[in-house]
Amino acid sequence: MSRREDILLVDAYNMIGAWPMLEKLKDIGLEEARDKLMDMLADYQGFTGMRIYVIFDAHQVAGLGATYNQHKLIVVYTKEKETADECIERLVSELHSKRRTIYVATSDMVEQHVIFGIGALRLSARELLINVEQSRKQMQNTLLHEQSSPAGRNPVDGNLTLDVRSKLERWRRGNL
Repeated sequence: MSRREDILLVDAYNMIGAWPMLEKLKDIGLEEARDKLMDMLADYQGFTGMRIYVIFDAHQVAGLGATYNQHKLIVVYTKEKETADECIERLVSELHSKRRTIYVATSDMVEQHVIFGIGALRLSARELLINVEQSRKQMQNTLLHEQSSPAGRNPVDGNLTLDVRSKLERWRRGNL
């Protein structure tokens, strides 16, 4: 029996518009907001073990679309004349399996009803942000607990700041 792999499909621009810190970054530059979103989702993927697809709507941009890995995330730019919603619906259909649960993060109510109808579960932008922030806090608590425990396991580990430990952990997970 194969291992269950849950999947999270994220409507990226929907999150950027809904998460306050990304909305502020977007005012500085869209690239910064995209990078921050992917950093946060990469940490979340490492913590949860979910496979995360980040879908960027490029339907008004000429081209064939693109899919690539970044921070171990699967990043998808939609094809010309394909919206993020259409891409998400296509991916839900392609990835649907009895051995996995597919979640779609979007606050678009129409899209939530459509993806639910084709077998995926929905997360609002707010719910995903809460989950991401809670996982980050749990990861920090784990690192703090390990830092305060006796350094018998690794004497160097006890001498690192939380910031350095967090960076090393992200590097270990391939998120740098």
